[in-house]
Amino acid sequence: MTTLPDLGHAHADPLDDAELALLDAWWRAANYLTVGQIYLRDNALLAEPLVPEHIKPRLLGHWGTSPGLSLLYTHLNRLIRRTGQPTLYVAGPGHGGPAILANLWLEGSYSEIYPDISRDAAGMRRFFRQFSTPGGVPSHVSVPTPGSIHEGGELGYALVHAFGAAFDDPDLLVACVVGDGEAETGPLEGSWKSVRFLNPARDGAVLPVLHLNGYKISGPTVLGRSSDAEVSALLEAHGYEVHLVEGDDPTSVHRVLAATLDTCHARIRRIQTDARERGFSGRPRWPAIVLRTPKGWTGPKVLDGVPIEGTFRSHQVPLPAVRTDPEQLLALEEWMRSYRPDELFDADGRPIAWLGDLTPTAHLRMGAVPAANGGRLLVELDMPDITTLAVDVPAPGSVVHESTRVLGELCRDIFVRNEHEANFRLFCPDETNSNRLGAVFEVEDRCTVDAVEGGDDHLSPDGRVMEVLSENLCHGWLEGYLLTGRHGLFASYEAFSMVSASQTVQHLKWLEHARHLPWRSPIASLNILLTSTCWRNDHNGFSHQGPGLIDVVLSKKGEVTRVYLPPDANCLLSVSEHCFRSRGYVNLMVIDKQPQLQWLDLDAARAHCSHGLGIWEWASTDGGDDPDIVMACAGDVPTLETMAAVDLLREGTPDLRVRVVNVVDLMRLFPADDHPHGLDPLTFRSIFTTDTDVIFAFHGYPRAIHQLVHGHNRPGRFHVRGFNEEGTTTTPFDMVVRNRMSRYQLAQEALRRARRSVPGAEELTLRCQQQLDRHATWIGAHTQDLPEVQDWVWTS
Repeated sequence: MTTLPDLGHAHADPLDDAELALLDAWWRAANYLTVGQIYLRDNALLAEPLVPEHIKPRLLGHWGTSPGLSLLYTHLNRLIRRTGQPTLYVAGPGHGGPAILANLWLEGSYSEIYPDISRDAAGMRRFFRQFSTPGGVPSHVSVPTPGSIHEGGELGYALVHAFGAAFDDPDLLVACVVGDGEAETGPLEGSWKSVRFLNPARDGAVLPVLHLNGYKISGPTVLGRSSDAEVSALLEAHGYEVHLVEGDDPTSVHRVLAATLDTCHARIRRIQTDARERGFSGRPRWPAIVLRTPKGWTGPKVLDGVPIEGTFRSHQVPLPAVRTDPEQLLALEEWMRSYRPDELFDADGRPIAWLGDLTPTAHLRMGAVPAANGGRLLVELDMPDITTLAVDVPAPGSVVHESTRVLGELCRDIFVRNEHEANFRLFCPDETNSNRLGAVFEVEDRCTVDAVEGGDDHLSPDGRVMEVLSENLCHGWLEGYLLTGRHGLFASYEAFSMVSASQTVQHLKWLEHARHLPWRSPIASLNILLTSTCWRNDHNGFSHQGPGLIDVVLSKKGEVTRVYLPPDANCLLSVSEHCFRSRGYVNLMVIDKQPQLQWLDLDAARAHCSHGLGIWEWASTDGGDDPDIVMACAGDVPTLETMAAVDLLREGTPDLRVRVVNVVDLMRLFPADDHPHGLDPLTFRSIFTTDTDVIFAFHGYPRAIHQLVHGHNRPGRFHVRGFNEEGTTTTPFDMVVRNRMSRYQLAQEALRRARRSVPGAEELTLRCQQQLDRHATWIGAHTQDLPEVQDWVWTS
């Protein structure tokens, strides 16, 4: 059955017999090439009957979703040929790789990038042999796939990537296929609302295609078993105009899908033209397609009396024993010959010339669309002069400032200076003001295409500050935006960055792989600001206290990872300037938003950040000689507590030689062989000495520092204090006390680990303990920290 509801549009059959035959031929060719990738290592054109030696020893891949993916690719080719519409294809179903690769080979874009996979019999053989084999390509759409911005290995992010790609690219259509298995994931379920942030006057369009074939690996899907009315109601509630295409007869489905795509494209163009000629007038109802076709369509219908096509059994390899079962081998050959390959490929294995009538020209081919290789489109940000934003620091530790405010001011000025290019956005889960980035609202608004009411604050359809209470959406939008050649920043409360940590990992893997593909041009780095950190979320409590994203990033390849812990505003400015100019990294910047002491003027901050770490000689008392103890710190609160501990040591044990080391670029602690920013042995010894104990106050989990310094000289002398999962609703200072990182505990540890005993050590140790005891009593009685803690400043 094929259905298409009457939505008030004309649905005349747009296909004549010749065009219908051409569409069907392309689709059959794509299906043939898909099956060949899954099964064959030889005899690619079936020049002789199949024998077991022609079959791969390991059968891997996913057939079930592939016919639907190729069907849509085929019809989008027709649309592009007819209209000249630049189109980016985002394939959401996890393992639809062979289908997309088949279409890329047919259109020629694959062979242009990989000349050894030529469009002939020899190239087809190599094309088949590389699929899901060692040294070859994976079974999902991935980084080596031309035309792709979407890593299909982890489900849930196709639609959010599609919308990120469409923002600020008014000529682009993003066709996004959402599999019904993927539709069950939380991130995808949340992504439907992205349509409420798409402005037709300035953005491109996203055409979601919800492909319902009914099943995932071993059972039915939720939406696959839902009625058309239920699925339509779901999408209509999100604001879409729903078009249903359903059937199992190829001829009928071709006709209805062609008419539906024509209707949807015409609707999109009307929406955009109206908004661009008459101005934005309200949120439109963008079209979306629900495509119901059988799982494993055109594949084996029955095996050993059990139905295959239209069931979960066609999800992966429908005929799993073709090497050992002659009947299955014969069934495979009959299946492949059902596509009539002799009509589709000439004697040399080249696609017949007729198929070229459906191939878009040059960069309109979906494997060659420029947006899918965003680094080639990238325009450098026009960066402001950060000296105009610097905090005046007449002396270290004497000025208090909310450090992240300067980053808000920097983003504000980036918006202004890049207004013409319109290639920068800020993504933040409803926390832009909370994170002290509100200066952006001096020049930008929050984006919405829903109604704006009188009491709303800086809200308009023209805004480029993207606020939605979903880390997954903010992160995913930014990824799509970056991968298509733009710039941005994702700002999040630290603890809740773990919601999207898996997306960070997937993007890191994409970047790592892309570095080894010379045809992929480097994109702007994914810049993440973590604020509202574990040490200053004392009022929110334990749920808001967790620095785990640092550990996630540290575990990935050094070629693409950077972690920065600026101790103050000017260091944050210097780091941010560098990050916004960088390419091909995930830059993780961690600093709190609360008022904090400032340590370095801008010149000193730039010098310090350029080295990534260094000795603060102005705070040290070793006079450049061998110290008795090294006090190291990484992070704003650890720096504060370390400096306060050093102050205690200066006062109570003036004969103790103390060296203060501050770390901004966490990767500098790696050995040089383990990270491009790592320290060589000589430099490491010049900073941390060869045998002096190091008391290290760290923003995150202590194990991270132990991991970093492993391989350096005597790593056991590093004694790390950091976050140890000791959290609650309490005072700021009590948080560091609970985690044994307070100034008093650091001073005690320094005296215990120092290479020599000095006068006053016992007295200071006792005084520190008395202060800790007093602190516990004080906060219970006064619900705030000791005055000498709250009011402490550094004195030269």
